Amino acid sequence: MTSNSLVYLIALPLFGSAVLLLAGRRCDRWGHLLATALSAGSFAIGLYQFLQMLGRANDQRAVTQKLFSWISVGSFQVDAGLMLDQLSICFVLLITGVGTLIHIYSIAYMSHDRDRRRFFAYLNFFIAAMLLLVLGDSYLNLYVGWEGVGLASYLLIGFWNQKPAYATAAKKAFVANRVGDMGLSIAIMITFATLGTVSFAGVKEHAPVASTGALTAIGIMLLVAATGKSAQFPLQAWLGDAMAGPTPVSALIHAATMVTAGVYLITRSNFIFDAAPTAQLAVAIIGAITLLFGAIIGMAKDDIKKALAASTMSQIGYMVLGAGLGPAGYAFAIMHLLTHGFFKAGMFLGAGSVMHGMDDEVNMRRYGGLRKFMPITFATFGLGYLAIIGVPPFAGFYSKDKIIEVAFNAGGIKGITLGTAALLGAAITAFYMTRVVILTFAGNKRWDEKAHPHESPFLMWAPMVLLAIGSVASGFLFTHGDALRNWLAPVVEPHPVHEAELLSPAVVSILALVLVGVGVAFAIVKYLRSQVPQVAPEDVSIFTRIARRDLLQDEFNEAVFMRPGQALTRTLVKTDAAVIDGAVRGVGRMTLGSGNLLRATQTGFVRSYAMWILIGAIGLIAAIWVVTQ
Repeated sequence: MTSNSLVYLIALPLFGSAVLLLAGRRCDRWGHLLATALSAGSFAIGLYQFLQMLGRANDQRAVTQKLFSWISVGSFQVDAGLMLDQLSICFVLLITGVGTLIHIYSIAYMSHDRDRRRFFAYLNFFIAAMLLLVLGDSYLNLYVGWEGVGLASYLLIGFWNQKPAYATAAKKAFVANRVGDMGLSIAIMITFATLGTVSFAGVKEHAPVASTGALTAIGIMLLVAATGKSAQFPLQAWLGDAMAGPTPVSALIHAATMVTAGVYLITRSNFIFDAAPTAQLAVAIIGAITLLFGAIIGMAKDDIKKALAASTMSQIGYMVLGAGLGPAGYAFAIMHLLTHGFFKAGMFLGAGSVMHGMDDEVNMRRYGGLRKFMPITFATFGLGYLAIIGVPPFAGFYSKDKIIEVAFNAGGIKGITLGTAALLGAAITAFYMTRVVILTFAGNKRWDEKAHPHESPFLMWAPMVLLAIGSVASGFLFTHGDALRNWLAPVVEPHPVHEAELLSPAVVSILALVLVGVGVAFAIVKYLRSQVPQVAPEDVSIFTRIARRDLLQDEFNEAVFMRPGQALTRTLVKTDAAVIDGAVRGVGRMTLGSGNLLRATQTGFVRSYAMWILIGAIGLIAAIWVVTQ
């Protein structure tokens, strides 16, 4: 089916961004309200489209809109087109729904910032770019939104760029994302060279007749793109530093939307990965590594936002793992993505609420006992905490346990390895998230006397309450009658999946709950029943020190990429100076020397010129004589 209204999903926030940036200071008083209203307008259009889709048969729900013919060069034909189907509508509602709540939260959170108008302009621009990413009907249209999201994240992370560390964090995120973006651009090139098209429909149609090698190459390059955007191993180093941006940015970009773009890309490309088992296995392995990587880092962080960032890295690892398990896991990866959007965005906003009440302090060792002063923040954060560790009946219990179950049922050593990694990640998640809750809201008071903790205003806690409701109810709603799985079936699961059951759902849930209980108990014993110092102790094990330094990911990148790159640059500079510049200077010196020699013959005396004329005449006569003989 076709529609003429899909473009308005993108146009509304894009218009808001343009107005706020071009109108300047004259819209300082109302710019934030305009941005919030336009984001809400996009949500309303998305909700209307969703209700329209509900009224049609499952195989007739996709809607398209052709905007114009974009590229027409020989056989390379690309339209600027949009497609709204069962997969993209999930992201549209998440982006605009959670995005609008974060806009509302930001009205109060950024109320004292003189550049609030610019902040909301960037938020609107991000919403528009993310919507283009998930609505584009081809890899090239998706790529435009993909790059727009990268630019928006750079602007938002470095919003307070007057602080050098924040500007550096934005640059680091931008560079890491560009590395991943090269993977997407190469994947698009291989796709066109192999299949002759870059549209999703065309690639899906031609994929069954393409060679496995070509599809594997495309899949690996798409995975590289996903690792950059979704902060997966080995391109995950930027996510922790990205917490330099305002807290609403962390909630919107680094919890609910942008970092899930890689999961969307893999799931949207399911027809490629299903035909390339090696690339699909690589996706699952990267997800398993990252979910453990992020969890280990999360155990050692004292900065509340960086602890949540590590948690985000780990939870997206679960999503990538689910997507790497093929048709049996795609729907559960998206389910965890949606539930994570609720509880992680809520916890990030809760962290911002705590910072608001604690004079922007981020060190959890200087919190303690805040539940008495921030009861609403504590309640909403606590519901998100119960959801992320997988306590029934909260959202994470339904989505994360299904990924663990599908991992175990993948078969053989692969299934046992991936399932064990997912279970271990669940136990570590329970430990470090309990640690965050205890250090922040329970235990002994550790803040300075000058701090005056208090509950946040209504515009901040109201979005937190709504997100907490999603943390409680979304998992049950998505799994009731296999609602989400059936909804996504035409896009990601065209044929029924019969899983070889290694562990039953009940056994997986029991194992997960037992390990979660162990993780919670360890955290309680270590942090609640002991006097937590205000400053992190230095006499800790080497493993803790390594975890505090993000498992040496920056040191690795510097040793493997930065320093060799600097050495190569120095060598090229020296080579340029010695060879290229030397050659140029040599030509100049030769020209000057030749000129000096010729100048010596120009004496100004008639007898000298007569002599050269005579020599020339003799030489000419001699040449003629030689030729005629």
